[in-house]
Amino acid sequence: MNHYTLAELAPGMTEQFTVTVTAAMMDAFCALTGDCSPIHMSEEYAAGRGYPGRVVYGMLGASFFSTLAGVWLPGEHCLLHSVEAKFAKPIFIGDTLTVAGRVEEVNETFGEVTIKAVITNQQGKKVTRGLIRAGVAK
Repeated sequence: MNHYTLAELAPGMTEQFTVTVTAAMMDAFCALTGDCSPIHMSEEYAAGRGYPGRVVYGMLGASFFSTLAGVWLPGEHCLLHSVEAKFAKPIFIGDTLTVAGRVEEVNETFGEVTIKAVITNQQGKKVTRGLIRAGVAK
């Protein structure tokens, strides 16, 4: 876990991590949210819609923006204010995702940092884009 304070952050700083999406993550997300849509839970249904397998919940993928901010950039001293997510391509079970963020702005008046984030799959294709605003301890 990183420990950046607001004073230590500057535009252009970057951090990233990788994670592989598993069926267990999908099952846990379903249990937590109650979203049992067949596109996410049924191989057969997803195949019938033309997908190679169950489509990973978009919000499961976007949840890694919380990990990016709370663990990596800025880390310990972060409290999310907002996350905007745009879903560019579907994610599938077994995909290895790279979650990367770049500091775009540091606002000392409001004690807030703006981070531009992107998630790419193992083929280097952008699957999710995000804009994170987070409060950071001074």
